[in-house]
Amino acid sequence: QKATPMTVEQTIAEARAAGRTILTEVESKSILATLDVATPKGLVVTDETGLAGHELQAPMALKVVTGATAHKSDIGGVRLGLDDLEAARRALGEIRAACREHDLAPDRFLLEEMAPSGVELLVGGRIDPQFGAIVMVGLGGLYVEIFEDVATRLCPITEDDAQEMIASLKAAPILHGARGQDGVDLAAVVDVLLRIGGADGLLMRYPDDIAELDINPLIASSEGAVAADAAIVLSDGTVTVPREGYSPAEFTALFEPRAIAVVGASGKGRNRANELIDQALQFGFAPDRLYPIHPSAPEINGLPAYPSLGETPSPVDYAIVNIPAPSVAGVISAAKGKTKFAHIFTSGFSEVGNHELQDELVVAARDAGVRLIGPNCNGGHSPRGGFSFSYDVFNVRGSVGVLLQSGGLGIDMLRRGANRGLEFSGVMTIGNCADVTANDMLEFYLADAETRVVGMYLEGVEDGRRLYRLLRERNPVKPVVILKGGRSELASAAAASHTGSLTGDGRIWETLCRQTGVVLTRNLDEFIYALAAFQSLETGGPDPDGNVILIGNGGGTSVLAVDTFADCDVDVSPFAPAVVSDLVDLGLAAGASYENPIDLPRPVLVGNDGRDVRRVVEVVMRHGAPHSIVFHINMNVVIGASDPGVDNVAKLLKVIEGLKREFAGQTHFVLVLRADGSADYEGMKFEIRKRAVPQGIPVFDELTNAAAGLAALREFERYCRRPG
Repeated sequence: QKATPMTVEQTIAEARAAGRTILTEVESKSILATLDVATPKGLVVTDETGLAGHELQAPMALKVVTGATAHKSDIGGVRLGLDDLEAARRALGEIRAACREHDLAPDRFLLEEMAPSGVELLVGGRIDPQFGAIVMVGLGGLYVEIFEDVATRLCPITEDDAQEMIASLKAAPILHGARGQDGVDLAAVVDVLLRIGGADGLLMRYPDDIAELDINPLIASSEGAVAADAAIVLSDGTVTVPREGYSPAEFTALFEPRAIAVVGASGKGRNRANELIDQALQFGFAPDRLYPIHPSAPEINGLPAYPSLGETPSPVDYAIVNIPAPSVAGVISAAKGKTKFAHIFTSGFSEVGNHELQDELVVAARDAGVRLIGPNCNGGHSPRGGFSFSYDVFNVRGSVGVLLQSGGLGIDMLRRGANRGLEFSGVMTIGNCADVTANDMLEFYLADAETRVVGMYLEGVEDGRRLYRLLRERNPVKPVVILKGGRSELASAAAASHTGSLTGDGRIWETLCRQTGVVLTRNLDEFIYALAAFQSLETGGPDPDGNVILIGNGGGTSVLAVDTFADCDVDVSPFAPAVVSDLVDLGLAAGASYENPIDLPRPVLVGNDGRDVRRVVEVVMRHGAPHSIVFHINMNVVIGASDPGVDNVAKLLKVIEGLKREFAGQTHFVLVLRADGSADYEGMKFEIRKRAVPQGIPVFDELTNAAAGLAALREFERYCRRPG
């Protein structure tokens, strides 16, 4: 009564023809068999007579064969540990009775030998709407949802990926043979993972057919791995065709526009569009290349106005549109090929469910040859292009490229980021991504010679596979930092209502970042400080697993800092006795401590114009370069005790600059300036940053910020040093 073996295609086609999307266990295991994944010996029976006369060895299992559910145990459709024919007959009757309670009348049952004892694992996979094929492994059986001990990877995975997945499980010691137990055949588990999620695995070969797959349990022992149960769920058959992206070269017009138009400014009063004209002028954009668009006003903000985008004196590279949503498509249509990019500030499109209006806008833009950014955003900032969407920001050409699916965070990014030392190659808010996507903008920044590090605030991406490919294949491997909104269930709902984007679960984003060397941050402060670290510190020099040295004043602060750095997986290990002995021999003032952290009293920090600090660092470096040296200064103590007109912090910065030159490429130098928040000290801190950052010395407000920044740096450096 063995079913005639069918190909995967035939099995899927037969299920679809029957109107089923859930494959039976028999069908699922037949597909696994085509992959050479081991399954227990068994046969399909229709009634009691089929239970006799077989060659199966006890103990056996009996299961209902149904496509009504992937969870047979939930309907009482499984009986285990059957030792003889009578037990099998009783089990059959019990299963039929249980199924009747769920309005099911099954006529097929799977009788099979039970797999040898071992560790129960789960191997699964699914096709995510954003990221495509994803494979997972974890502790299986009854413990899946209790312990949630799983590891995931985006497909295709390599053998190294599979081994890393297994090694990352909390249950990994069990697999290696904890407490005298035999270890399992890990190579067999790796083989199953590759047959599901490898380059030629099931998920990569049938991405348009398979929605989900569960092998639970996969019983792993020293003799191999056996799929004791399996369930495959088919997709609805819909194939998503990815949008075509833009060439990075096309974005030169956006970041370096020859002419800018502003649609929506008032000829009589003041609104957001009038402010945007002022902001562009304040930032340095040429007035004769800035075109207000108004249907009747001859002049706006002192500049000649023009009736439409199609009637400007010269073609427009970058148009800013801030008018009511129903009017936007008409304004874009009037461009008639004379506008390259239109930044749509207006809200009221897909983010509030108005998809038809957004679709109408996209069609109008394509017909007019215009590329859309937004709608529902807040503008762009490009020092090289001479425009910004905020007042009183610095027109400094930097190396940090940022894209954000939030206009409000764009303002925060500009102001808070600049105050903390960030200098931008560009900042773009991109809203709903009706046309130009986050992936398009990322591809530009990755190719852009002015951008050294990329920051992305994302609430969702339409084409996660392209995002993964761009990050995985980027060359050179620029640092990328992501702040992901909507990783929790509630935040995901908020993100969907904000931008109308698809959102993915937090574990997938963690997996994406782990596989591509991207730093995933939890909040805006972490995001900014990670970017600050990458902006100033050269990657690829010091050993990322090297020690971090803390030098400063404040014993309790140093103790707390060690805990903070440890929480960030950054080592602040005590010195060897020989290092401590050499530091003591310097004969510095009483009260100093040399164990690491090095705690120096104020007279040592500020005395001899900082030369004692230099001597301390030179002793440390003689014993081997650490990954980083973090100087932390309590400004209230150091400056408050200074003689009038003496800037002790500036003196210390000069010493650090000299040390950085002396030990170039051997270690990272970081400065932390702690203060009480008063305006005077914050102003001093700002001036120190302006001097330190161009020298490659990031300046942080607190040791916690420095820990987060260095943790991001080390995570990226470790990725860059990975084998292969």
